[in-house]
This record gives sequence, C-alpha cells and structure tokens, in this order.
Amino acid sequence: MGSLSSRLLGQESALPPAGSCECRKRKRSLECQCDTETDDDLENLLNTPRRKKLKSTSKYIYQTLFLNGENSDIKICALGKEWNLHKIYLCQVSTMSLILDILLMFCGSWKESNMNVIELEIPDHNIDAEALQVAFGSLYRDDVLLKPSRVIAILAAACMLQLDGLIQQCGETMKETISVQTVCSYSSAAGVYGLDSVKKKCLEWLLNNLMTHQSVDLFRELSINMMKQLICSPDLLVMQVEMDVYTALKKWMFLQLVPSWNGSLKQLLSEADAWFTKRRKELEDTGITFLETEQGCPFVPVFKHLRMQYIISDLASAKIIERDALIPSEWLSSVYKQQWFTMLRAEQDNDTGPQEINKDELENNSMRCGRRLAKDGDYCWRWTGFNFGFDLLVTYTNRYIIFKRNTLNQPCSGSVSLQMQRNIAFRLRLVSFDTNGKVICSRTSGYQILSLEKDQEQVVMNLDSRLLVFPLYICCNFLYTSPEKRMESEGQGEGSDI
Repeated sequence: MGSLSSRLLGQESALPPAGSCECRKRKRSLECQCDTETDDDLENLLNTPRRKKLKSTSKYIYQTLFLNGENSDIKICALGKEWNLHKIYLCQVSTMSLILDILLMFCGSWKESNMNVIELEIPDHNIDAEALQVAFGSLYRDDVLLKPSRVIAILAAACMLQLDGLIQQCGETMKETISVQTVCSYSSAAGVYGLDSVKKKCLEWLLNNLMTHQSVDLFRELSINMMKQLICSPDLLVMQVEMDVYTALKKWMFLQLVPSWNGSLKQLLSEADAWFTKRRKELEDTGITFLETEQGCPFVPVFKHLRMQYIISDLASAKIIERDALIPSEWLSSVYKQQWFTMLRAEQDNDTGPQEINKDELENNSMRCGRRLAKDGDYCWRWTGFNFGFDLLVTYTNRYIIFKRNTLNQPCSGSVSLQMQRNIAFRLRLVSFDTNGKVICSRTSGYQILSLEKDQEQVVMNLDSRLLVFPLYICCNFLYTSPEKRMESEGQGEGSDI
C-alpha cells in the first residue's frame, strides 16, 4: 500500500493549479474558452464515423468450415484428395442432394448411418482437384475469384455438380476475357457444357477478328467446322476483298496440314505457297486439283463457301486462282458461266440493279469488302474488280462517308455503264477494337438500296466524333445486280427487231 500511496501522491502533486483550464474535475469557469473547444472536439469525435473491418460471416464460414473442416459430418473423396464437408451445405447441390437422399433411404437417419464417406467418380478429363476445390468452396462463400486460365476446368466441375450460380459466373468470365489465346478453347467448352451465349460471343469475336487481326496461332487452332461457319457468314469482316479471304484460307489450310510449322505471320503466305507448289507439281500428270485429293478433300466444305464470283472479277486474282490449282475446275467453270450471263443481263436487259431489299439474297450473294483507316483524315478509294459497269468511289472526310457513282472519268468507254440510273444494295458497318479484339464501338447502316445517277454522290453515314476510335474498320456488303429473273419461256431464244 505504501508504494501505491506514494504513486497517488506523486500524481496529485503533478496536478495543474486551480486556475488552469486542464483541470476537468473542478467547476468550470464561464470565462474559460478552452472548455468550449473541448466540448466541440468531443462532439466531433463522437459523431465522426470510424471504419472497422470486421470478419464477415461468409469469410468466417469459408475459413472455419470449409478450409479447416470443423464439425464436418461427411467426407468427399475424388482425384486422390479428400474434402471434409457438411451435409447442410451439400444439399445446395442437386446431384449431391440426390446422393444424400439415397443414403438416407437405405441407411436411415444420418445419425444412425456410418456411410459418411462418398467416393466420386470423375469421368470428365477437364476436371481436376483444384477445380473441385473451387466448386466445393463456392458452397461456403458468396463470391469466387476465377482466373481465365482455370475457368474451363471450374466450369466442368460446376456443370458436374450442377452449381447454376458458379456456371453463370464462369460464363460471364469467359465472355469478358475472349482473346486470340482463349477464343477457340472457350467456344469448344461452351459447346460441350451448353453455354450458348458464350458460344455466340466467341463466334462474334471470330467474325470480327479473323481477317482484321490475323494470327498464326488462331489459324492453327481453328477447326474445319468453325472455319466453315465463319466463311459462309455475311457478317465476316473482310479486309480488303474476297480474294483476301481465299488467301487467308490458303494459309489456314497449310497450318492444318503442317501444324508443326513455326514462323511469323509475314512468312506464312510464302511458306504456304511453296508447300502447295510442290503438291501441284506432284499432281501435274493427274489432272486433278488439290481439293480433289485425299489430303484436300476435308477442306472442300470450307472453300465451297468462298464467293468466287467476286474473286474472278479481278484479272490478277483470277490468274492466282488458276495458278494455285487448289479449286476444282468444275467450280470455276460454273462461276464463269454465271458471271457471263449476269454481265449480259446488265448490258442487254438493262438491269439497273436491286429494286427491293431481299435479305437472303444480300446475305448469301453480296460482295464482302473492307478498309482499315489507321488515323483520322481524308480518304478516297475503290475496291478492285469489275462490278458490271458500276464504278463506286468511297470517300471518308470530316466524319462523313460518301458513295459516288463514277461514270465520266474512266480509262475506256466500255468499262462503265451509261444508264441514267443505277441501284445498289448495301450494308455499311464501322467497328473499332481494343487490344484484345473486343469491339469498343460500332455502327451499322443496316441494309439499304441507293439509287444514283451518273457521277452523283450521296452521304451514306454521318459519324459522331465521340464514337470514333482509330484505327477504324469500314466494312461493306454490296449487291450490284438484281437476282436473275425466271422467265416463263426459259430456254427459248427470242429474235430482236431491227
């Protein structure tokens, strides 16, 4: 007590004088301003919110029950690993709930049952122990952090356990992380596990990026069925013209046949040409083309969907097609015949072009072409090829896109139609991408019919500068002639009056 007493005395001697404002136990003086400031400070202190991070119930449950396995009443064994879980949480899983019900049926109540260990057979090779860890853990927590590199394995586990919430989260993660590295694996997994929205997003990404952002890795991974789906689509963004689609297919087919090839995109075309040249020389005495061989036959369904009429309309392109000898001669003969009759109709039957929008005709038979604008500025161009006397000039200037029917300024009189009015059916699309090929802005004109007189020009799109992001990809579908009419007297010639 002596020591305690001495400490108390020492503190009392250290108290401030009676007149000091620091003495809080004495009667306050009305003249003291410090008391007022102290009250204000205290008031602010009491009313200022303080953040205190508490351990949430979800995190506590996850840590204590799942990770630590406390109070576990059932054990799941799979892939050489054990999980000490809880029946009340497993009942969230319809498949596991069914297993539990069966055990209850044969073994009575859980308290009476000794069958508290379940061996799971995992038939899906995509599922590993790490994916099961995430799937089981999702039963004990509100959110799951998914890595794109692991999402397919986790999706497979979620589908096996029928965890709808986790399946949905996997789908959203996949749609947000589509890239050249993931698109093929995501599309394949989406088909296996029934994620139609993911499969659709992957198809859209491929249609936008196959030609605009060519990649050796992507060409190597694309299956025949997927490439067929892309090539036959009217929504394929083509850069520059249909001949470039043929060139891309040639590179893709080479990588499918020689998957071990390792080189850059710049080297790919020359390597493909050299490889197919050797095959052509081997076939010279047989009179057949590469697609008619055993090696080439699987690729026929893809090349069948090339719009050959827009390739042979350009002399340089037609010569390359003949030189490569990939395409069967019967295909080319029918296309040449079709184009010849179309030209005669345009010249002698005064075909002025499409009169109404026929969506099926436009989607299946329109010319696909495009142009990349690296930066803002003034541009004017035309796409190569003979378009039945309709020389179309495209201008981009001051955020306007203008079509002009160029008639008078021609190198020779026979290269252009002199009809007073010509129609063209078209669809114009503008697209910009981020670094992963995801569309960040887009705009479309929809399908339209434009009627132009000689040398007339028309604004077809006025762009909002806020939406313009460069490089800008301008993609078009064109139909210059009307569908062939079926005459009642088909096959019977008619004489002309003089």
